[in-house]
Amino acid sequence: MESSAAAGPEAVLHGLDDEQRAAASTLTGPLCILAGAGTGKTRAITHRIAYGVRAGVYDPHRVLAVTFTARAAAEMRSRLASLGAPGVQARTFHAAALRQLQYFWPMSVGGQMPQLLSHKVRLIAEAAKRLRLTSDRASLRDFASEIEWAKVSTITPEDYAAAAAGRDQPAGLDHASFARLYAAYEELKDDQHVIDFEDVLLLTAGMLTEDERVAAQVRQQYRHFVVDEFQDVSPLQQRLLDLWLGGREEICVVGDAAQTIYSFTGASPRYLLEFRRRHPQAEVVRLVRDYRSTPQVVKLANTLLADRSAEQPRLQRRADWKRSAGEQAEDPPDWSEPLQLISQRDSGPAPQLTQHADDDAEAAWIASEIRRISEDGTPLSEIAVLYRTNGQSQTFEQALAAAGISYQLRGSERFFSRREVREALAALRTSSLVDSDETVPEAVRAVLSSLGWSEKAPASTGAVRERWESLAALVALADSLAAERDGCTMRELLAELEERSAAQHAPTVEGVTLASLHSAKGLEWDAVFLAGLCEGLMPISFAQSQAEVDEERRLLYVGITRARKHLSLSSASARHSGGRGRRKPSRFLEPLRAELGLEPTVRKIAPGSGKPSPNAASQKRTATCATCGIALTVATQVRRRRCEDCPPRYEPELFEALREWRRETAAEIGKPAFMIFADAELEIIAEHRPAPEDDELLKLPGVGPKKLEAHGDGLKAVLRSSGSPQPS
Repeated sequence: MESSAAAGPEAVLHGLDDEQRAAASTLTGPLCILAGAGTGKTRAITHRIAYGVRAGVYDPHRVLAVTFTARAAAEMRSRLASLGAPGVQARTFHAAALRQLQYFWPMSVGGQMPQLLSHKVRLIAEAAKRLRLTSDRASLRDFASEIEWAKVSTITPEDYAAAAAGRDQPAGLDHASFARLYAAYEELKDDQHVIDFEDVLLLTAGMLTEDERVAAQVRQQYRHFVVDEFQDVSPLQQRLLDLWLGGREEICVVGDAAQTIYSFTGASPRYLLEFRRRHPQAEVVRLVRDYRSTPQVVKLANTLLADRSAEQPRLQRRADWKRSAGEQAEDPPDWSEPLQLISQRDSGPAPQLTQHADDDAEAAWIASEIRRISEDGTPLSEIAVLYRTNGQSQTFEQALAAAGISYQLRGSERFFSRREVREALAALRTSSLVDSDETVPEAVRAVLSSLGWSEKAPASTGAVRERWESLAALVALADSLAAERDGCTMRELLAELEERSAAQHAPTVEGVTLASLHSAKGLEWDAVFLAGLCEGLMPISFAQSQAEVDEERRLLYVGITRARKHLSLSSASARHSGGRGRRKPSRFLEPLRAELGLEPTVRKIAPGSGKPSPNAASQKRTATCATCGIALTVATQVRRRRCEDCPPRYEPELFEALREWRRETAAEIGKPAFMIFADAELEIIAEHRPAPEDDELLKLPGVGPKKLEAHGDGLKAVLRSSGSPQPS
């Protein structure tokens, strides 16, 4: 629960870790918070704002916090209200700019402001028809995306052909022809007196640039700025932010370059990575304590990013930076390396990495695993299946339906647009219980019972169950709000629902979430299944350059870090049952296999050729227990080469000596013990009793060159004192 609104300023800082406290208590001057996944960045920045308000440093009405989704902005407003700072403006870039544009248009431009165009496709289709360009629905979507990229990159139709040189042709249309289409679209907008979402930012920036009265008034209104997800800022958004600041440095930015997954929309991590160059006096705080995921999940995420650093030397990364930032740019900052997260949670189950014969077999296995962990106590609402493209969802929908498991498609019908939800909101607004003495949970239950809600879920499926789940989500929200806010009233609940409805910030619905990796950004679940991880999908087939492949790696990293406890990564050799199995598992899985102690992926060799057979599916060797010979599937058992029923094959004295050395080393360097060696790795060392030499230790799984360099001396000393055999 957030701090009580009635407490003093220092109470806001209670419960924060050292790094979060450092961020929250730095109230003035430029501040850059580098925040890894699950490290509590929203907690840090909302507590910072609330602390500043309570301490009298900030006027809440003169603080503007901007982020990238209406849902994130709504969550930030809710947290600030709980912390006693309800007057702070928390909005998306577009919402903040639109509000300013609507307010200042009569004064700065005069006349009626153009209407906002909700969708570009209709006008783009008309522009294509004028130019006699053939286009289907898919092409029109590609054209719309390219126009959006050009506008947020501040590229005009006149400059497009030159600026897009080397960029893929949208829907196969050459750049010169697309420039004409782009110009025709802009002309149609002018003719019909409409603007699109990118125009909102462009026009607001233009107004602030050209009208000193408007600029002065906006800068007088907002004195302090906070920008969340700063790695996703586009050139146009950065330009608008600079105009809001007007040369001042009361700016706090929060981001993680390792979570940059929207470069195709014009987003760039450069502004985050170069923040200290733009603001030399900036304080930099790193949040690396991961409160979301278990050590096993965090270690896998760290391994994925570390493999990128290992495969591309620093000089190559410098060259890539020069190409992306311009040859005249300075070298990349030293702190641009990925954050290495440190889990703060208890140990959990080992992640699973599996390969299946085809897509149907993969989906059926995932459905069976979901049923298993659900029966063990994980709610369906805390389980997600994530994939690279939306077209992959159908197979999982069918598998879950066949297994009788309810699910929800993220991106389908919006929660607040459902008929039963609209009816429930109307009933709550008109209920006589709004001003009654009943508690919020009691009143909501009383109202929604007449609409079909009951304490026990219906046994039936389909529409009846879906209706109940929607109403149950509202009941759960009422319970949550009452727990968070002392003395919460029905009117406060209705205000929260109105705000959530406007922001499309839906409460939790009971059912497995099916979503693309991109749409999962900012969310988290107890259990995550990352599916379809084969070449052509991860990385996607059109990712050709190193920068594009790097972004695919970051996308998988985002997927891994969505999981709190259970994590599964899977692929399928063939698309259809009985297929020839030509697919290869994603290249990103190889370092993860090594981390989990699994054998490398093996490809069959065509007889006599010495080359992989074109018809061969990628396979993995079956791991077996060294004692009883049973097949092993759990990663920790595979690494130990021992099932849980067989006794250890090492001397307890050596194992305990290794554990004691690890404990002392961890205390000395201030790191968790598992960051040095996991228990499974110590068991392997104790079992093999290697000679204390580098070449012998490096033969063991889990003892890589980096660990040997960091901890080899102490490890060798333990082995020598235990009487491990010396090399002959």
